[in-house]
Formats: sequence, structure tokens, C-alpha cells
Amino acid sequence: ISHTSPLTPNTHQPPKHRPTARAEQRRAHPPMVFLKTHRTGSSTVQNILFRLGERESATFAFPSHTYQFNYPDRFRAAFVDELPEGSSQFDLLCSHMRLDLREVRKVMPQNAVFITVLRDPIKTFESVFGYYTSTVPAFLTAHRAAAIEGKSALSVFLDSPEIFWDPKEPRNGLAKNPMSFDMGFNNQKWNGSWPEDLAQLEEAFHLVMIAEHFDESLVLLGALLGLEHEDLAYLRLNVRAGNSVTDLDENMQAKVRSWNVLDTLLYDFFVQVFWEKASQFGMERLKAEVERLRAFTEDVRRKCVSRAEVPPGELEDLLRPWQTETATIVGYEVQGNLSLQDQGFCIRMMLPELQYHSHLYFKQYGRDMRAWFPTYVLENPKQYTFWMFYSSDKTISGLGVFTNKLMS
Repeated sequence: ISHTSPLTPNTHQPPKHRPTARAEQRRAHPPMVFLKTHRTGSSTVQNILFRLGERESATFAFPSHTYQFNYPDRFRAAFVDELPEGSSQFDLLCSHMRLDLREVRKVMPQNAVFITVLRDPIKTFESVFGYYTSTVPAFLTAHRAAAIEGKSALSVFLDSPEIFWDPKEPRNGLAKNPMSFDMGFNNQKWNGSWPEDLAQLEEAFHLVMIAEHFDESLVLLGALLGLEHEDLAYLRLNVRAGNSVTDLDENMQAKVRSWNVLDTLLYDFFVQVFWEKASQFGMERLKAEVERLRAFTEDVRRKCVSRAEVPPGELEDLLRPWQTETATIVGYEVQGNLSLQDQGFCIRMMLPELQYHSHLYFKQYGRDMRAWFPTYVLENPKQYTFWMFYSSDKTISGLGVFTNKLMS
């Protein structure tokens, strides 16, 4: 299945906002590491960085195989594909990984800026469970038990999580304190190294964004990197349909918090750090900048989006997000009657991670990505496989999609 959907080179500005002298003279952003945490709003941040990096012809540190750095293994420099010919350094690393600071620093320049995003642990865990029910063994076992008991899988898991969770199973990393696991911590229980590890993270990360204060986080990111509102406009990506979200009563929330106590400590710590940075920026200034960013983003959304929260079956292949067996991921329909330039900008804002990743990889290396199925989802019997058709200048001219059964 294929279609024509031109994606012109990303050298233009958002609709109705043409390059200014300042924009043309603006220096390229510093090298950057974005730790893409699971189910925290990180796909939206990654899309911003993808667009920025593509426009500035940044060199991406991509995984040598798949869309992730051999997750859930800790990151190793060996997981990164080779430096492209003509590049002197990697400028952007923003694919999923489990953090190892020492190994990341082997790959990225010394002046790299480190950022990540955290989310309320209760919301994060509910989302992780719903999204990865069929691929995390602990969740899948609870799901099967729930089918027998006639209860929700999440409630069955939270009643007795220790029954389902085997800490020796590496694919269970997201089943307890998932944000701590992504950060490279021992996510099983508190140990004596936690305070030291937390201090090391605070020193390493220039900004830890907070999902519940997303726009404020973007303003601080813009200040850190010297970005304009036009760089930071966004659409929320990889969002579940409402019927895929489980409402949690106070009792279930308490159970989530108890099971994920390290994530609660992590989140509370960096929320405090976040507001300290906001205070240094200036609260009144922050409020004014947030209002400007929201107004600009709303203008862009009205220009670009014909329909939001579109079910996957109603989306064209290019804009259809990857689907899990237990969650429906919705997307966007682009406005019609756009110029080719505006269409290229708008499609990029709503382009799902896998499609955008494949596009950038091909532009950088001039070859297709290697087999991408991550080992921790091999139990999932159906996945989407994407391939793209390119014109001579390496811009997307179309994309195909088919469903196939994973082979052992």
C-alpha cells in the first residue's frame, strides 16, 4: 500500500511566519542529549528536536539497529551507528535508551546539553501499563489473570504486584519505577547509592522538563538552547484514545504510588529543581513567555490540523502511529489546500516517531534502517513495518505500510 505525500526539505518556517534576519543569523543549537523516557510526553519533545535537527542539518546519533539503543540494556557507545562521512561529531541523541552517563559521554561532545522529561508517577505508570500490557511479561501475566477474574488488568496487578513481577526478567524493567529504570537507576528498591546517583543526575542534566508543566518546560528549553517560539510549537504525539485510559480511584492511586515509590522520590526531587530554575528565569517573565508560546502554537495548530484524535483506521499511512495490542493511539489529519511548503511543515509536526526516524536515518546515511524489531516486543504477534519511497534529493515522496507476523 503506498501513496504520494510530498515532504519537502525542512528549510522553511511555520505557516505565515517567514524567516527574519535574526532567524537567518541564529547560531546552531549546541550538541544535545535527550533521554527519551517512556510515556511522559517524550515523543512530543523528540518531534521538536527532530524538526530542529533536520532544519539545521544536525548529525543524529542513531541506533545501529532498530529505533532504540538496544533497550532495555544500559546504553553503550557501541550501540550507536557510525559517524556519517563529512561529519566531525554527533549533534543530537534523542532515541530511547536506558541511561549510562559514562557511555553517552563517549559518544557526544563535551559541551553537550542533557535534557529529559518526567511525569507524575501515577499517570506515568497507568500509561506504561496500558501501552505495554502485551509486551512486559509482568503486565501480560496480570492481563491473563484478569481475564479469568473479570477485573481490569491494572487492578489485578496492583492488588499483588509481587506475584507477577520477576525482577530477574530484563523485559520487566518498566513494570516498577519505569522512570527510574530509564534513568539507569536500580529500580527494584532503595539502596545506599540513591542519593549520590540523584546528585549525579542533577549535575549532569541541564534541564529536567516536567510533563504537568509542559509549556513552562518548553520556555526554559528555549532559553537554554536559544530557540524561538517557532521552534517550540508542537502537537501532542503518541496519545492514547480516551477508551484506552484507565481511571484510577484514590485506592488505586495509592497502590501505584506505593509500588513506584522511587519514581515518586525522583519526580518530587526534580519538580523542586524545576521550579528553582523557573525562579531563576523569573516567574513573571516565564508566565508571559508561556502565554506567547501558547498563542503561537494555537495559530499553528489551526493552520495545520484538520482533525485531532483521529482513530488509526482513518489515518493515511504516513501519519498513522504505531499501535499496541492493548491501546489505541490516535493521530492527526492535516489541513487541505496548503502550499507544498506549509504542508511539509505541518506534516512534520504530526509525523509519528517511527516514520520520522526512518526519514532522518535515510537522509543521513543514504540507506534504509536495519531490522528494527526490538527484542522486548517479540511476544507481540503483530507490528507495523514501514518503508519509504524517496526522490533523488532524499525527501519523502511516499510511505508504505503492511502488517506482518513476527518470526522467531
